[in-house]
Amino acid sequence: MPYADWEDFAFEGIGTQWEISTPVPLGGTVRACLMDRVERFDAEWSRFRSDSRVSALARKPGRYEFPDEAGGLGALYRTLYGITDGAMTPLIGASLERLGYDAGYSLKPSGSPLMAPPWDEVLEWAGTTITTSAPVVLDIGAAGKGLLVDLLADELLGEGLESFIIDASGDLLACGPLPTEVALEHPYNPAQAIGIVPLADRALCASASNRRAWGDGLHHVLDGTTGEPVRTAVATWALADTAMLADALATALFFVPGDQLQEQFDFSWLTVFSDGSAARSADFEGTLFT
Repeated sequence: MPYADWEDFAFEGIGTQWEISTPVPLGGTVRACLMDRVERFDAEWSRFRSDSRVSALARKPGRYEFPDEAGGLGALYRTLYGITDGAMTPLIGASLERLGYDAGYSLKPSGSPLMAPPWDEVLEWAGTTITTSAPVVLDIGAAGKGLLVDLLADELLGEGLESFIIDASGDLLACGPLPTEVALEHPYNPAQAIGIVPLADRALCASASNRRAWGDGLHHVLDGTTGEPVRTAVATWALADTAMLADALATALFFVPGDQLQEQFDFSWLTVFSDGSAARSADFEGTLFT
């Protein structure tokens, strides 16, 4: 809890733990609205639910209408797909399933790594309309949790709250002028921190190969051009004005240098590599321990 007198609303959603901290307790109606927003998001975008719209895409190609948030999400993915030369793609779902990160969480590969299909061959994403020419397993995990953080923040702002912190298992959005210090988890020892970041009126998202890892060196950050886990970076952090952008860029840092991403995006960043070295932007707000 960021401040001793703040109240927490904790719940589970989209397969992870959430905590919303506010200066005043959230009423039952507000909590119900938040949970309804989580359910609607999951019903659209989850590849783990057989009744979701994403699962319908996997069963039958065609034209599908998605909610309003699909517009910004698709545009961001398309930009990052180009910057990373296809390495970061929403079409990575079948590749994850091949390595065992499937709806049943088998965590057992069913074959050799599978590259993602080229975007322009199977997918057209125009605003809120997604059209496919073949069955595809869409996975928006690189930006989806951050997007839901932003959607919940919109709900809270609509209720008149001016200060709050949303913690989606380490992906954070702080609304309000008072900073809270956030520890940066050591990529090889979750009990240790490698630094701290003062967070206020911004989002901080992280990605790490030790999260959602299984088997012999397998983890959830796959290169779409090969279907194999990325081996160079092991942990990344991105600070941006929205959680969706911070979440997406934290993943993009596994594929391209932060300086290159800063040519198109306003954010700050830190990357830790598998050899123990690190790189960060000149404006990174955090302090790293020596």
